[in-house]
Amino acid sequence: MIAQYGVPDTYSHAATDRISRCAPYCLNAEMTLSSGSAADEAPGIVQAAAPRRSASLTVDVRRALGGVLELVDEPGVRDILLQVSAGEGRLWADRAGTLAPISHWRVPPEAVRQLACTLIAAGGRHLDELHPCADVRLGDGIRVHAVLDPVAVEGAAVSIRLPAAQVLSFAELLRAGLCTSTHGAQIRQLIIDRKNFLVTGGTGSGKTTLLTALLELVPGTERILTIEDVAELRPRHPHRIALEARQANSEGAGEVALDRLLREALRMRPDRIVLGECRGAELATLLTALNTGHDGGAGTLHANGIAEVGARLESLGLMAGLSAELLASQVASAVHCVIHVERRNGVHRIAGLGRPRVGESGRLCVDEIPW
Repeated sequence: MIAQYGVPDTYSHAATDRISRCAPYCLNAEMTLSSGSAADEAPGIVQAAAPRRSASLTVDVRRALGGVLELVDEPGVRDILLQVSAGEGRLWADRAGTLAPISHWRVPPEAVRQLACTLIAAGGRHLDELHPCADVRLGDGIRVHAVLDPVAVEGAAVSIRLPAAQVLSFAELLRAGLCTSTHGAQIRQLIIDRKNFLVTGGTGSGKTTLLTALLELVPGTERILTIEDVAELRPRHPHRIALEARQANSEGAGEVALDRLLREALRMRPDRIVLGECRGAELATLLTALNTGHDGGAGTLHANGIAEVGARLESLGLMAGLSAELLASQVASAVHCVIHVERRNGVHRIAGLGRPRVGESGRLCVDEIPW
């Protein structure tokens, strides 16, 4: 049964044992899941019933999740958080940007740890004392991050990021309040003109949601290569190749990092290269690609505002061995626009646009474009 997850044979018996021991804890936990009505993913949009997120999960993963599966299938839930606190496992859920505990849900600390190991093993990665942190993708875009004790001081913690119940098109996002139709036309033109852009924002602001919708605007005759640490982008495009990084195994071998995937992508005849998230030294490779004829590229970046984008890119540039001045010239020539998004009252909104340039000091500046 474990073989279908792609888990190495050496882990099969242990993973099977973890599943069988973890499931009863979750199934027997006392839960109150319906704390108010679920918020719609995008207010103002009338949609057909969305497919259940759990439909793409294997039987063993659904069994391990137990009663928590109800939250996985609730359309308004975007994050499920399990953690050990005060000696017992507790559960939290994010509904439309509001994080709240699930009343009366309690399990032993061992249950949270076993669930963490089971979910990570189901994604083909390994979690133990030597490798206490891991990230995996399950099913159709469900992202699981887990940390074991003693790194997590009180006990294991599991963070489950759920994709939108339905993938929204750019037109649907506009109707939901993303921006005005005039501004929407301005954003569309970036795709038509094959401009390179970054989508920035805080955690849960809608960077992946917006980037997915924009990639759907790319003509079907163009070949898109998406590169991610954990695959989350789900654009409905006829010619997209998705590449996902791989962690090293328990012996320290087999790692495929984002930087290598970017280099491989350059040999795959891409029309557009998309980096799911800029977070390290791979930024240098991406900038080189965008500066050598690969137009129409994109990526996302964590930043709380347009004014902070320059500093965030500088810190990543240092990891890649780029001086602040060299980074500034690379970004100013490679990135044509910065799109900053935020989430307010459960609605994704474009807060502003920015244009990178080299400042008088030689450092990177991002000027806000009148919006």
